[in-house]
Amino acid sequence: MLYDLHELQRAFLTPMAAFTDTGSQLFSHPYSPLAYTPMSRQLAATCEFAHRLGKDYEKPQWGLNNTLVDGKDIAVAERTILAKPFCNLVRFERALPKSHKPDPTVLLVAPLSGHHATLLRDTVKALLPAHDVVVTDWIDARMVPNSCGAFHLNDYVKYVKEFIRLLGPEVHVISVCQPTVPVLAAISLMAAENDPCMPRSMTMMGGPIDTRVSPTNVNRLATTKPYSWFEDNLIHKVPVRYPGEGRRVYPGFLQHAGFMAMNPDRHVRSYYDFYLDLLQGDEGDAQTHRRFYDEYNAVMDMPAEFYLDTIKTVFQEHQLPRGLWVVDGKKVDPSAITGVALFTIEGELDDISGQGQTRAAHDLCSNIPAKRKEHYTAPNCGHYGIFSGSRWRSTICPKIAEFIRRSA
Repeated sequence: MLYDLHELQRAFLTPMAAFTDTGSQLFSHPYSPLAYTPMSRQLAATCEFAHRLGKDYEKPQWGLNNTLVDGKDIAVAERTILAKPFCNLVRFERALPKSHKPDPTVLLVAPLSGHHATLLRDTVKALLPAHDVVVTDWIDARMVPNSCGAFHLNDYVKYVKEFIRLLGPEVHVISVCQPTVPVLAAISLMAAENDPCMPRSMTMMGGPIDTRVSPTNVNRLATTKPYSWFEDNLIHKVPVRYPGEGRRVYPGFLQHAGFMAMNPDRHVRSYYDFYLDLLQGDEGDAQTHRRFYDEYNAVMDMPAEFYLDTIKTVFQEHQLPRGLWVVDGKKVDPSAITGVALFTIEGELDDISGQGQTRAAHDLCSNIPAKRKEHYTAPNCGHYGIFSGSRWRSTICPKIAEFIRRSA
């Protein structure tokens, strides 16, 4: 019922969003005579502000059409190399000259936690000049027909194993936030099976490996509510208009409300500053706001089974660090990993994955030699700053690139 009410609201707001978008153009476009009337800038700003509050945010494009390699501009093309019901494996193919020495292949495992994989655009962009980048592009659960079956946390683990095997034993795996847990599980199971396609290295960034360490407000929410509360209050069925009609999901609009509620003052201030920028004609800052919120407001539904499994396995029962996690009858034991280099990265100011939660992987992977383990805590850096922004580009990405080459 809640999902249906949300769709009704969307249907109501869509004409308003279209009207205010047109109004903004009429009062701001240089070829429109209305742009030169009194109060035109105020009217244009008000229309665009209303438009962005009421519009529907679709999945953004990657927009990575070129990169610099050895100082030369190189074309980049996206290609889906494997299509699964819940995920497309996308390779960013660079048009390199034949004389170019092959770069390390990186499997960048994106979170399935509300936002689209394009949230890692800056991550991919910084890696592209020196790496062959492949990304897990998760599919909005409302677009997956019910006939494709359920998708559990254990299925995520199996997807990661399949992706690693497809890319071969030379691959380096980077996981950002939530997937650090299933990635560590997948590589642990592969190690226990003596899989010949074990990756060269695994880099884990800001993830909830052990949420008992430095718990954040996000972690506390999962432990102060019983499992039944999440199932009864947050899980809804996809309405008729989508291919996934009837599928049980954790809706994107509820996740978005949760994201906004974490820092409401910051978002209110950001929108107010955006309105002032429009009034003052500061197009640069206004465009920065548009780019950020075009991504931040574009959310996707998560499969209910995966979301509830994550709540229970990762945040309530801590099955991975306690050695209790079993996937298809096999125990997940990170101590089985011996030949894969490990690099963990945390943000000093991370309010989603607290300090020490990712670093806990070092204790779990007890049989990786100390010389093949590294850790870095980014000073004055929040959660998003460890994979996006100036500190990511100038400091963290170069550290990862250097680590990958040492681990090759």
